[in-house]
Amino acid sequence: MVPKIGQSAPDFSLKSHDKRVIRLTDYLGEKNVVMAFFPLAWTPV
Repeated sequence: MVPKIGQSAPDFSLKSHDKRVIRLTDYLGEKNVVMAFFPLAWTPV
């Protein structure tokens, strides 16, 4: 699912470098969040 411009991104969670689970909703209303996708060199993107 790809969000459209102006639409809220779906919630997701990832592990941080120190093994904490961080969720997008942890920052809801507190900070601006920038999401960027960096494909790896061996991916066909």
